[in-house]
Amino acid sequence: MEESRASIWDAGHRLTTIGLLTLVTLIAFEAMAVGTAMPTAVDELDGVAWYAWPFSAFLVTSIVGMVVGGEVGDRRSPRPGVLAGVLVFAAGLLVAGLAQHMAVLVLGRAVQGLGAGVVIVLLYVIAGQAYSAELRPRLFGAFAAGWVLPALVGPLAAGLVTTHVGWRGVFLGLLPLVGAGLALLLSAAPDVAPEGVDGDRRSNAFWALLAGAGIATLQYAAQRLDVVSPGLALVGAAALAAGLRRLLPRGTVRARPGIPAVVACRGLAAGAFFGMDALLPFVLTQQHGWSAATAGLPLTAGAVGWVVAAQLQGRRPDVPRRRVLRAGFLLLALGLVASAATAVPALGGWPAYLTWGVAGVGMGLAMPSVGVLLLDQSPEAERGANSAALQISDVTGSALCVGLSGLLVAGAADGGGDLAPAVLLAVAVLSIPAIVGARVAGRTVPPGQEAPAAATTLAAT
Repeated sequence: MEESRASIWDAGHRLTTIGLLTLVTLIAFEAMAVGTAMPTAVDELDGVAWYAWPFSAFLVTSIVGMVVGGEVGDRRSPRPGVLAGVLVFAAGLLVAGLAQHMAVLVLGRAVQGLGAGVVIVLLYVIAGQAYSAELRPRLFGAFAAGWVLPALVGPLAAGLVTTHVGWRGVFLGLLPLVGAGLALLLSAAPDVAPEGVDGDRRSNAFWALLAGAGIATLQYAAQRLDVVSPGLALVGAAALAAGLRRLLPRGTVRARPGIPAVVACRGLAAGAFFGMDALLPFVLTQQHGWSAATAGLPLTAGAVGWVVAAQLQGRRPDVPRRRVLRAGFLLLALGLVASAATAVPALGGWPAYLTWGVAGVGMGLAMPSVGVLLLDQSPEAERGANSAALQISDVTGSALCVGLSGLLVAGAADGGGDLAPAVLLAVAVLSIPAIVGARVAGRTVPPGQEAPAAATTLAAT
């Protein structure tokens, strides 16, 4: 019965949990806050033409960092890698915060991305080492809060800091907190190297750089929308496909049972949700005349639903994760389809509060379940690579679907006409990954393999 009474907050896990959550929350907060501070930074540094570069630089190097973090986690103890990743992330904050030219700010963001990618993957490796299968649903529920809560307060806090302190405070103000989270984690996290290490494994950093550059090129092509765009899109797609072929588990595209299906589910969920999450405020402001502040409130409903559902799923580690994952995808699909009502002029956009709350509940069930399934099935010496693949799938799915949803409504918005047909088309397209994910969820555990490792633990006690 001792194992059943274990908690992520007990004496053996408390410091590790606090350290993990501190770093997760700070990385998430920085990601949310930078969008608020960037217009002021660009204006002060006279870099309007560079506006997209800080975001693209972070994206490209974060994918490289994810791969490097996975390789480090599979070859040695994750603690030195976390230390290096956090120091690199902090160096990026310092460079960006002290930048006197846009090129230096872009460099700082690139350094931040590299460090953040390393850290976020190694946190998964530590989760696999330090927490039993029974505790992982609760831990990933806490991770969800660490990612989502900054979405609620990050933009507001960053706006206040930018207004009263300056945009540099958004970067420099995080440095002491980053150090505190690192100290807690290093004082308690396990210092164990994985067994069965393959010393001949080659680095995939080049392929990660190629995939990141492919995503950035596709985004740039979607923004241009001129005669050059098709050629750029073709080059970007080719680079992305070549990179992902080496970075994702074999069979991910076909959702082969086991880890490939788990990785595929992460990309499907992230793409479906964030594609509409980025589109919803645009629809409410353009179609219904809502203010920017009011248009963001339905996103808060989605974030609250996500956090609440993530906590609830953590209380039932005995429920097979693939069932929880399927339920999450079905709720996500329901929320997406129902969000089509936000495009109807007569409804004024108000259904968005309910529909996006439902979608958030779906994500709160799905995303922690994906993390649990990945760690349950990953051999110790492959947790790093598999965790990196999971994060890369997330980033790729999100970037592609956000770009696609924007592209689908861009023409209608430029024409000044009714957005409803374009929004309905975008909703239909974005609902496909959620519906496919509900079907693929059953393939996340190979036939004959027990899905709920936590349930086995409970039964044994």
